Amino acid sequence: MTRKKILEIIEQGEGLNVEFKQRFSSHEKVAKEMLAFANTKGGVIVFGIDDDKSIYGVESEKEESELIKEAAEKYCEPPLRYSIKILNIEDKEIVIAEIPESQNKPHRLQDYKNEIDLNTAAVYIRINDKSVLASKEMIKIFQTQEKNIELKKYEIGIVEKLIFEYLENNETITVDELKKFANISYRRASRALIKLVRANALFIHTKDNGEDYFSSLNLG
Repeated sequence: MTRKKILEIIEQGEGLNVEFKQRFSSHEKVAKEMLAFANTKGGVIVFGIDDDKSIYGVESEKEESELIKEAAEKYCEPPLRYSIKILNIEDKEIVIAEIPESQNKPHRLQDYKNEIDLNTAAVYIRINDKSVLASKEMIKIFQTQEKNIELKKYEIGIVEKLIFEYLENNETITVDELKKFANISYRRASRALIKLVRANALFIHTKDNGEDYFSSLNLG
């Protein structure tokens, strides 16, 4: 990460792959941002920069570096890969944590459980310039992708036909909308939509508030 590149990142502002932190933060808050980047497309956290791009610098680059290290290694499960760089900008020290996209999704806040509990796991993803909790559907898709689980003998049934029928008249569909439209349980609706995503027949999207919806087109 060069000085020129960091200046470009600061000028562009926060976004899908960039987060600014002006002051020393807690391990959990930093871990949340790191998790979101690892579970999405990767990114950088720049410590010593305000949201409005003002450069304040950090009081102690050593303390910030230790915070990043502990957040990635002790507060994330599985632990995250990361790199740290310290640069002097306008006579102020800033610390950059770079987190690559993970090949071992989903990562969650450390909960000391052997397996992911869909009801309690804090799995974060990046949406625009925010880090939001992933839905159960997104977590399940991550799990099948990570384990490279292939669909076997998958057939289009009644529920799947109803999904496509709904999408002929509507651009998107949610689990709740399918539940009501098809008069089925939330669990069955969720399972049907997840399978269609895994079969590459639908795309899953997430709003800024963390809510998911599905479409037959890649809207993003």
